[in-house]
Amino acid sequence: MDEAQLERVYHEEATRIRAALAARLGDVGLAEDAVQDAFVEAIEHWRDGAIPANPGGWLATTARRKAIDRLRRVWVGQDKLALLAATMTDSWDGTDTGDDELLGMIFACCHPALPRESQIALTLRAVCGLTTAQIAAAFLVAEPAMTQRLLRARKTLRSAGENGAPADVRVPDPDQLADRLAEVLAVVYLVFNEGYLASTGRQPARRDLAAQAVTLTRLLHRLMPREPEVLGLLALLLLHESRAATRFDGWGRLVRLADQDRTRWNQSLIDEATRLLDQAIAMRSPGPYQVQAAIAALHAQAEDYEHTDWRQIRLLYDRLQELSPSPVVLLNRAVATRYVQGPHAALAEIEPLAQDLDGYRLFHALRAGLLTGLGRDDEARTASERALALAGNPAERELLARRLSF
Repeated sequence: MDEAQLERVYHEEATRIRAALAARLGDVGLAEDAVQDAFVEAIEHWRDGAIPANPGGWLATTARRKAIDRLRRVWVGQDKLALLAATMTDSWDGTDTGDDELLGMIFACCHPALPRESQIALTLRAVCGLTTAQIAAAFLVAEPAMTQRLLRARKTLRSAGENGAPADVRVPDPDQLADRLAEVLAVVYLVFNEGYLASTGRQPARRDLAAQAVTLTRLLHRLMPREPEVLGLLALLLLHESRAATRFDGWGRLVRLADQDRTRWNQSLIDEATRLLDQAIAMRSPGPYQVQAAIAALHAQAEDYEHTDWRQIRLLYDRLQELSPSPVVLLNRAVATRYVQGPHAALAEIEPLAQDLDGYRLFHALRAGLLTGLGRDDEARTASERALALAGNPAERELLARRLSF
């Protein structure tokens, strides 16, 4: 089996097997280690082309054996070893992995006891199957530091349950589901945003991270098809993805939404997102992701930037502020205000946000644009320089520098 074939098997089978083991062991880290051990053994055994008829079953059985071997080495593993023996027959091959087990592992990786950066790292590692090196590279962290972050996350989960017990690797009870689901969706959205426009580093975008976030949201939708906010987030990500091909020009420079070639937007993704959003709205349980998706849909449906339904977008930002209050929401609303009421009104809206958003590059960038529209060029230049100083993305920096050169 060549490297490409093994990688394909890994992506097809690893998450399912990890989820099944984690559900039975109550330990995401141990399940991950066992699956990793199984794939190392697969590389050794399949190198000469001796591939089993059921690669997934072989890997699942081997992973189970590797988990047993690890548990036998330490006395604290005896309870888990008994649990593993009680819940798996000798013929277990991982094919009985259910949606609840996959979903349970996602919730475990996004446990509230973990800091946000650890939630993201563990989700990318255990659910998406990225290597530690890939995750470290994505967030510009040294691989040893990322290894330690993942080890700390696993250790935290082993005592994050009631009375110091391991955290549950299962779907939370109904009275906890809403808050825990919001945490999961926030993690996925952060992964997507980092992929869509990297906060730091030489690459302006990380298409691999954006794709992982979309895949993970599709999985959540498959596992929770009646959750309106999952539908809303998936619709939102697909609408953003529909514009991906037009966000940078041939030189790698960032292209503003107003200047993008809308004929190159992916209409099939827009249509799919619109259907998903309609389904969510029909459930009459509004949430922040649904509102953001509705805003993105209005942009997608507009003939051009100037003919966007800015009045409706402004109303939607009002609704978003009710659901999820934030100065960033008010800042975004001011963009719509500019087209509905003019730059003077928009500037009046954002000036009270100065204290909260002084360290946010987009506050100063928008303020510069509004000041330019009012003919206050010296103030606009100062605001643009402040935005440039705060920007970490190379494409954003180039765009801001280009504005300053005019």
